Amino acid sequence: MTNSVLIIRRLQLHDMDAAARVHRAAFDHALPWLTGLHTSDEDRWFYRERMFTRCALWGAFDGGAMTGIIAFRGDWIDQLYVLPQLQGRGVGSELLEIAKRSFDRLQLWTFQRNAPARRFYEARGFALVEQTDGAGNEEKEPDARYLWTRA
Repeated sequence: MTNSVLIIRRLQLHDMDAAARVHRAAFDHALPWLTGLHTSDEDRWFYRERMFTRCALWGAFDGGAMTGIIAFRGDWIDQLYVLPQLQGRGVGSELLEIAKRSFDRLQLWTFQRNAPARRFYEARGFALVEQTDGAGNEEKEPDARYLWTRA
């Protein structure tokens, strides 16, 4: 981040295109073998029509530019992405705290091959509770379900 202050706020419909761009940049960086799975138009549609209508969405901003997003519904985290160049600087942790303050337990899926994400969640108290062969997800990528419960 620059020397500006990190701002975290609830996202509005007009933020959805920026949220989709953060998602795509972080997803493609973490999972390059899945790059091209969706077009930019599909990503924007997904955020406007699905994420915005079903989830609480929060964004992190540095100097006015969106740097990270979290989307959750109930005790499920559906999305958590931080721009690759800003990972490791606390943005994801700050976004995760928004969800942790709202619930006594949280769960999420991540891909088994996404070792940095798995380390991130495990370092923040999430425990691996299930692994699948990926047959049930769109990407057909083996995944892992994590659970966090308030102590």
